Amino acid sequence: MVGQALEDPIQGLAEAEKHDFEHTKEKAGSDDHIVSSAGTHELDGIHDGLEFPTDEERETLRRVPDSIPWNAYLIAIVEMAERFSYYGSSVVFTNFIQQPLPKGSHTGASGKTGQPGALGLGQRTSTGLTTFNQFWVYVIPLFGAYLADTRWGRFKTVCICVGVALIGHVLLIVSAVPGVIEHSNGSLACFVIAIIVMGLGTGGFKANISPLVAEQYKRTKLFIGTTRHGERVIVDPSLTASRIYMYFYLFINIGALIGQISMTYSEKYVGFYLAYTLPTAFFLLCPIVLFIGRNMYIRSPPTGSVLGNALRIWRLALKGRISWNPVKTWRNVNAPDFWDSVKPSRIHGEARPKWMTFDDQWVDEVKRGFKACSVFMWFPIYWLTYNQLNNNLTSQAATMVVNGVPNDVLSNLDPFALIIFIPICDILIYPALRRAGINFSPIKKITFGFFTGAAAMCWAAVVQHYIYKRNPCGYQVSTCVDADGNPVTSDLNVWIQTGSYVLVAFSEIFASITGLEYAFTKAPKNMRSLVMAVFLFASAISSAIGEAFVSLSSDPLLVWNYGVMGVLAFVSGIIFWFQYRHLDQEEDVLNNLADGEYDDGVHDGVHDHDKL
Repeated sequence: MVGQALEDPIQGLAEAEKHDFEHTKEKAGSDDHIVSSAGTHELDGIHDGLEFPTDEERETLRRVPDSIPWNAYLIAIVEMAERFSYYGSSVVFTNFIQQPLPKGSHTGASGKTGQPGALGLGQRTSTGLTTFNQFWVYVIPLFGAYLADTRWGRFKTVCICVGVALIGHVLLIVSAVPGVIEHSNGSLACFVIAIIVMGLGTGGFKANISPLVAEQYKRTKLFIGTTRHGERVIVDPSLTASRIYMYFYLFINIGALIGQISMTYSEKYVGFYLAYTLPTAFFLLCPIVLFIGRNMYIRSPPTGSVLGNALRIWRLALKGRISWNPVKTWRNVNAPDFWDSVKPSRIHGEARPKWMTFDDQWVDEVKRGFKACSVFMWFPIYWLTYNQLNNNLTSQAATMVVNGVPNDVLSNLDPFALIIFIPICDILIYPALRRAGINFSPIKKITFGFFTGAAAMCWAAVVQHYIYKRNPCGYQVSTCVDADGNPVTSDLNVWIQTGSYVLVAFSEIFASITGLEYAFTKAPKNMRSLVMAVFLFASAISSAIGEAFVSLSSDPLLVWNYGVMGVLAFVSGIIFWFQYRHLDQEEDVLNNLADGEYDDGVHDGVHDHDKL
């Protein structure tokens, strides 16, 4: 239910006085109905009239999330429409590239018994191009974040990127219309241009839509509330951010599920042009909703890029700490005083650089941003497991008995599982863990995400082993045909892939959603787009690494492909835990740093960290 979690910052105090400082939190399926207690005033228009916990209460009271502001749901609808269009189109990319145009078809459609296709370039080329698309879409957010921070702000950047992505969708339709699809060279050229243009729009959109949805909730400090059963609890903004991203991800997967299911049947029974046209039509919902809600969203003005000074601080802190001994260098860089040594209060007179126009607190925020980015260092290995969904696992499905079901419809088990299990985690599992006193922290969640991703790859490797074992052609199953040229599959039913998709879905709940939350809550306010872009860039690095494994993406090496991915994810999860488990103890400190002062010398009057 959309709650009253957010009042206009300017009118917040008046509204709070009008309602006697009451704050309501309603949660479906939960007894956590919160009414905040009037107490210490902090006249910032956001935390007015709230009671803040003592140190003892921080340690003893149960923590709960706040309700989600309604305008966050409105932005989530925009993301749902964009993901419908993106996944609805990209889910058919593998067949479009890999499989040949069916005999007599002018659209790529195959009917019930055939295999839809268009370009006929094989599995390696298909995996290479789809991996490039994933790389491109997730490297562009770095540029989208820069534009948002320095030029346009997040909302305007989102609007412009929607327009660019729309052009790419139109080009995608052109690549698949009858008359073009029959000429593979022309269709391929148009297709490649389309995914490049779409990537420009989608990448810029992704870097800014996630911070935009979360910053609709403005409270940043722990405060005391009371449930309808009289229990005093702490309302935790970091848990609220987690809840926002849980349901944001739910909207993503609603869009992905509807788009993918409908488009796989469109390609199979009508043609690829329809599978690209329908997502484009649905994508038009994005500019409509953005226009309708343009005056309802909380927007952050561009504050100038802090990347330059952040890197200068880091370089200054590194002075004298680099050694030919890598162990010594590692210890120096992770020393407790690494960031303290470059705080302005420690540097006086001529020793202070001219660009040092900030305070100590701002250095603490940059430290927090670097910590968040360092956590994402291991995510490229995690994304290797997820990236198997829409290329190799789709190809694997084509080598089993599908009984008229499109081979690429199986990938919808992932968003379907997410739609089921995200509310279960939010309403049942996570509250139960908190009541039991179990701190299932972001670092623990991400670690579990690595392990469940590894388990998904083990499942896929076992399935692939039995596909080879039960196919007449043995280890050449993807090219196995009968005397008439019709594909010959193993006798395994395609639905045994379910385990891989469900396990990947759980890994997303633990790792991907938590990564979004971590990128938002740990980033300084004027670095949120940038840190979110770094999180998304991890997927681009993963795609680049994935290109190195393309040689494993064909018979007879596919068991090795899934096995290697699983081992890498499992080992990375272990290293991740031992490297970052200490951050569990720093969670509250990192979440509750106050805003530091920063003056870029250019954006005077708007550099006060996103305040309206």
